[in-house]
Amino acid sequence: MGNLTLWGAKATGTETDSGGRFLSRTIRSNITYYYTPLSGHQMLCPEKDSQTSTPLCPTSSLSPSPLPLRSYPSADPSISPLLSDSPQHTNGHHHDRSDSASTSRPLLLFFPWLGARTGAVAKYRDFYLDRGFDILLVYSSVMHFLWPQWGLNYGLEVLKILEEPEFSGRPVLILASSIGGYTFTQILTHVSQGPEKYSGLVQRVTGHIYDSLVAGSLEHMAIGLGKTLVPRFENFVKNLALLYFRLFKTQTADVYDRIVQVFHNNPITAPALFFFSEDDALCDPDAVDELIDLWRKRGVAVESRKWRESTHAAHLRCHPQEYLSTLEKFLNSLQLSSIKKA
Repeated sequence: MGNLTLWGAKATGTETDSGGRFLSRTIRSNITYYYTPLSGHQMLCPEKDSQTSTPLCPTSSLSPSPLPLRSYPSADPSISPLLSDSPQHTNGHHHDRSDSASTSRPLLLFFPWLGARTGAVAKYRDFYLDRGFDILLVYSSVMHFLWPQWGLNYGLEVLKILEEPEFSGRPVLILASSIGGYTFTQILTHVSQGPEKYSGLVQRVTGHIYDSLVAGSLEHMAIGLGKTLVPRFENFVKNLALLYFRLFKTQTADVYDRIVQVFHNNPITAPALFFFSEDDALCDPDAVDELIDLWRKRGVAVESRKWRESTHAAHLRCHPQEYLSTLEKFLNSLQLSSIKKA
């Protein structure tokens, strides 16, 4: 392909309420909304592990439904999301206004890496919750990538959710990691095809952050499949993926090329931040540098942090101080009055 492609990582887990500081609601099987109640009081879970003091009750048990939201069906009803870490749908009941979310808070639209573990996602989630964001966590499925049309259908579902009254008036910050960048680009495809329809959303995006995008060729994508799905048979999966891309070129490789161009000509021109490393097997750092130069020539304010050595989708764990200082500087530059300064 010779351009930018997007991929992910692996795992499973369950959610907890992180000490009762927030509430959550499952909108659909792989999309979860995290928010702080208006009253600001702590929702404490009475049952705790005596050794770890970790709340044992899941956030879904604390999750009200302050405004009725539709539960959207899967993009393809015949399959369930793979390697999805999000809690299953629970029926919420009415809570008073004190437990409702504030529709004035900025919204983080978070697309994590494939099958992201709960503990790893929680570090990002808590960071942004502590800074005044509510979070819409959108997991990706490998099938949305392997058959792009399902990914496009999923992207349209996310756009419909963002049009709900609870989310439609908020400033939005994008955070996309690894395959999450691909999922977000599927959304951008719809935005590019309907600029007037989605102009309001484009204007509401105050910034976008990309962590560990897979940049390069189809081979980088195939490497990503091998490392993610069956690491013990990485080379076999890689070769099988390349064969799959050739056999279904019209439905896969050709679509990826078009998606790459959508991302290069991203309709969102708010400030952007990239995190990446030179030793990432899923990433050609030169391709990311070229993308950054292209966006800057288009007038986009772009910041970046590149490491010589790091780990795909784990830069926060490998370089916490540098990662967080770069992120804090970027967030502060956005000058959102509702964002809490560190």
